[in-house]
This record gives sequence, C-alpha cells and structure tokens, in this order.
Amino acid sequence: MRHVAVVGGGILGLAVARELTARGDHVTVIEKEDHWAGHQTGHNSNVVHAGLYYAPGSFKARMSVAGNRSIVDFARAHDVRVEVCGKLVVATEEAELPRLHALAERAEANGVPAKLISPAEAHAYEPEVACVGALRVESTGIIDFPAICAALVRSLSSADLRLSTPALGIRPGSHGGVEIATGTDIVRADALVNCAGLHSDRVARLAGVTPRARIVPFRGEYFTLRPESAHLVRGLIYPVPDPSLPFLGVHLTRMLDGSVHAGPNAVLALRREGYRWRDVSLADFAETLRFPGLWRLARHYPRTAVDEVLRSLSRRRFARSLARLVPAVGREDLVRAHAGVRAQALLPDGTLVQDFLIETAPNQVHVLNAPSPAATCCLEIAKYVADQVSTTG
Repeated sequence: MRHVAVVGGGILGLAVARELTARGDHVTVIEKEDHWAGHQTGHNSNVVHAGLYYAPGSFKARMSVAGNRSIVDFARAHDVRVEVCGKLVVATEEAELPRLHALAERAEANGVPAKLISPAEAHAYEPEVACVGALRVESTGIIDFPAICAALVRSLSSADLRLSTPALGIRPGSHGGVEIATGTDIVRADALVNCAGLHSDRVARLAGVTPRARIVPFRGEYFTLRPESAHLVRGLIYPVPDPSLPFLGVHLTRMLDGSVHAGPNAVLALRREGYRWRDVSLADFAETLRFPGLWRLARHYPRTAVDEVLRSLSRRRFARSLARLVPAVGREDLVRAHAGVRAQALLPDGTLVQDFLIETAPNQVHVLNAPSPAATCCLEIAKYVADQVSTTG
C-alpha cells in the first residue's frame, strides 16, 4: 500500500485524500490550523459555478462542467444543502451586448446550459434588475462548502487526519519518498501532494521545487443586504465581465439562508491571511513587494487597482457598482460582511495565471493555482491529482 501525505486541509486537500483512499492508498492529511477549511474554503462565496467564463479546452472549462455535476451529486448523497437556482449575467448598456453574445458562444463551446434572454424575460427572474439583455445560466447553484468539507472528513475514517500540524520542512526520504517535519514529529510518505492554497508556493520551495508562479494574496470584501432589502434579489446577478480586467466584478448572490451577499472587490492583502486592512505581516508584504510580477501587473491595471482600493474604503462607491445591476440598492442597504483571500498565482512577467496550475516532481504533486472555481471542481481536480501521483514515483 502506498502512503501519500497531503499538505492542506481545505476542500481540495480533503477531496484529494478521499480520491486517493478510494484507490487503495493510505493517506495522511496535515493541516496547520486547528480546524478544517480555515481559509479559502471557509471564506468562499458558496457558488457552484457552471464553467461559463473559461477558455474552451482549459482545465477550468472542462473541470467546471464535470465538477458542477459531481459536487451537486456529492452534496445530495451526503445531505449537504445545495440549490441549483441558476443565475443571470446582465448587460446594463448597449456597449456590453457584444461581450454578452460572446459569453453565450463560450457557454455553448464549454457545454454550459445557457441562453440569451430579453430584458422582459430577465425581469421575470429578477424584477429589480437593470439590463438591456441577459444570459440565463441554468446550472449555477449555491451550496455549503464547509459542510462539504465536513462530509469529506467523515468519509476519511481510514485516513490519518492531523490538525494543528504545520509542514515546517520537507526533504527526500532516506529510502525514497519524502519526509515532512511538523515540529513534533516526522511524517514519512512515499509521495507528497501540496494543496496548501495561500502557502502552496512556499510549500513547493520547502520541498525543493522552484515554482513558475508566486502566490499574491488578494482580499475580496463582501457586504450583505439588510434583511428589509433582501427582496431586491431573488437569485444570482452578475455583470458582463470585461475581458481587459483580471476579475469578474462585484455581483449579488442570494445564499442558502435567504441573505444576499454583495461583492467581492479585489485589493492586495497585506499578509497571506489578511482578511482585514489591519491584518499586516511585514514579512509577507515585503515578500510581495519584492516580486517583480506584482509591479508589472500594477502597470497593466493602474486605474483598476486604484478603483478597487477606493471601493474598499467607500461604501458609497461599492453601492454604486451594485446599483448598475439593481438600481434600488443604495449605500444604506449594505452591511459589511466577511472577506476572503484569494491565492492568485502570478508569473514574473506580471501575467495572472488564469487556469489551474499543477506541477510535478519526483514523488511530488504541487497544486500551485486553484482559485475559484476550484471548490466546484474539487472532486475532478482530485482525480487528476491522483493520476499524477501515480506517475511521479
């Protein structure tokens, strides 16, 4: 029996552990926090993505369509709440209609069930929405990803699951494989899988791998609509993405509990786990500032960077962005909610890594870029990673 050590106890690390155990491997999962899903998974928007936006043939496109089905099936099989409610992508002005039509063509290429609809048809779904055209995407849903993680943990009764166990050092084993120093003991395994998310590049370097990309943390901040304003949104409302910009833009999402979340924006986090402006690590921030890719990215999007910071600091600006989608939303409707930090892989030339990035070395697999929609795709990514483990030793 092969022994595989998985570093990282978010949804992806747990999904990989489940897949490996199903294939007959003995698995040890080590997680530095004292609970599972402590970072990206636990601060997720809880949207089951359809695979709409991604380049045809990419990992994200292929895995999102399959992952949309498999994660919904897993949730239903394990009594985790999920609603396949669909969403609207709305063009709010005529200049956005060509991009909306291009998005419909991409949906068709990716096998995503979506159709262009008129403003009147859009208002049947969302009476308060403002649009000149819309794309209805049927397979988008909402889910409880932390509950998915709890179900994954319950399925791992044969695995060795270790919380409060950081990976502090990684070296080749004396008889092959790898050895992971945790501060209290040594985990010896035949193979290593790195699913460390915000710290995935650091774990790769600990293991002697020089990753092509560096993780740069971006904080996404959310608001919640006041309960008396929640009726303004029935489901999910997204803007037409601007392909010249790196992120989708703020949107509105009705959650499983009936609340409506608004966001996220995207600002540079001042530490790898910087969920608030006051969360600062001088070492993390200095490391980010020393990376030339950050400055090249900033030169590509100077106005966007300023706009995102100003929107972070101004509730009125945030509300104005939302009012493009639902004009009835005002500053007084917004209550500040949680924030998440996106582990975004960035190349030295300033290019954002758009697809999932998975690199291998002897007896090692490193998941170096797995932002949204990775939670949706976790069971599909796990299959791919398990296949890679079988070929690296």
